[in-house]
Amino acid sequence: MKFYHIMRLVSLIMFLPVTVYAQNQELADSLKALGSKGFDNDSIYLNRLRLISSNDTDPAIQEFFADSLISEATRRNKTGLLHSGYLQKGNSNRLMGNYGKALESFFQAAEIGIQLDDPIKEGSLYGSIADVYSVSGDEENAIKYYNQSIETLRQTTDTVSLSTALYNTGDEYINQGKYDLALSYFEEAIPLFDHMDFTIGTAYCRGNIGIVYASQDEFNLAEVNLNAAINTLEEYEDYYAISAFLFSMSEIFHEKHDHPEALKYAHQAMDLAEKYDLKEQVVDASQQLYKLYKHMDQPDRALEYHEIFKSVEDTIFSVEKARDLANQKTDFEIGIKQAEVDLLEEQKKSQRITIIATLITLGLICIMAIGLFRRNRFIKKTNAIIHAEKEKSDNLLLNILPEETADELKEFGKVEARKYESVTVLFTDFKGFTRFSENLDPAELVKSIDMYFSKFDEIIEKYDIEKIKTIGDAYMCAGGLPHPTEDHAERCVMAAQEIIKVMYDIKENSPPGVTALDIRIGINT
Repeated sequence: MKFYHIMRLVSLIMFLPVTVYAQNQELADSLKALGSKGFDNDSIYLNRLRLISSNDTDPAIQEFFADSLISEATRRNKTGLLHSGYLQKGNSNRLMGNYGKALESFFQAAEIGIQLDDPIKEGSLYGSIADVYSVSGDEENAIKYYNQSIETLRQTTDTVSLSTALYNTGDEYINQGKYDLALSYFEEAIPLFDHMDFTIGTAYCRGNIGIVYASQDEFNLAEVNLNAAINTLEEYEDYYAISAFLFSMSEIFHEKHDHPEALKYAHQAMDLAEKYDLKEQVVDASQQLYKLYKHMDQPDRALEYHEIFKSVEDTIFSVEKARDLANQKTDFEIGIKQAEVDLLEEQKKSQRITIIATLITLGLICIMAIGLFRRNRFIKKTNAIIHAEKEKSDNLLLNILPEETADELKEFGKVEARKYESVTVLFTDFKGFTRFSENLDPAELVKSIDMYFSKFDEIIEKYDIEKIKTIGDAYMCAGGLPHPTEDHAERCVMAAQEIIKVMYDIKENSPPGVTALDIRIGINT
């Protein structure tokens, strides 16, 4: 049985992929140019790249600057920073779910660690490689590299990395159902965490030990360890982990058909998630309660939690998420501009020193004047880039939101709700999509959905209908907003007819790599 992951103590796997590399190539070139034009201190430039690649919260931005760091470190023969570049590239690709690219980068970083004769770097990289194999379901390689990480780190004094590797290996053994092995690794990790006074690491071990004992029907020991973990985590206000432990206990008792106990832990997880507004945990707990009440033949209670599950899930994937995506893209562009400004400030400081020295002779003053002229010209070019990037971010908002809504969001930072007396909503989904998605190659599935939705976008734009959102295979749009019209119902019906015609055309002559699907369309005014 696969349990709910509480936490990997190396790098947490979170976030959705955002592809920005190609459209920011011009910015990459300008950043490199900034680093090479009159910038004498290589270490400042390279370390700025390293800091951005390791500290930004957007994995796409991390990869963008990691690639720049790899390129510049290779050119300058900086082996240590080259290791950092491959490490951060691996981390960013793991966060985005690109496991093949992540492994490739981690193996390159591990080879550099071996070349540097640095067992700490080498051992830590084996742990990162094992993490990727673990989340991708390759249990054999996950255990192989976790143990290789532990074996290498035992030769060092790096207690932090060793205890982390032991914890993660135990966590992997839990997911493989090898509870005795998991227990031995957690029990070895606990004294190391205690020695470092890292109480939260001890708490995670105790919580997982509780899960192991519960799986072995040692319920008293399970309760003791789980309560010890929860008491510690409450001191640190780590309610996400507490809720996850409770959810895992509910899953265990559900597998053992002890539904009253499963219900108790699921309710505890739900109460905690609702109290601290942990939306992802609310979704998990409400779905678990729905499943348990349905199994116990209590349809009213099951329906109650199913409605909670759907409402919170809809909130998570609402239009607000589209708005957040626009903000993230804008923050990315602003972040790159800020990096350029910071680098420019470093350049100005160097030039001030040069100006003082050039005052000695008239010839040096002339050289200084030429330098200032070039600097001013560069600043103008930079300002032009900033202006162009602002226009890009404005256009991005207009692609996601209506123009007047986007203007209001930029001006006031929020959008007031508006009431429309009459609108028509058009909603589509593909018949039998779940069955198709289980049998189709993921690349073909994505290509098919993208092709269909692109056709739908062209149709609703033709009839001046506003696209609301897509969720999986569902496509939703509305007529009569943001600008009220009297013929919105007629426009939606004509759009629906064209969508049906597109579906027939594709079914008769499917493009290569595109699967013909049947569609269901609902319209309501």
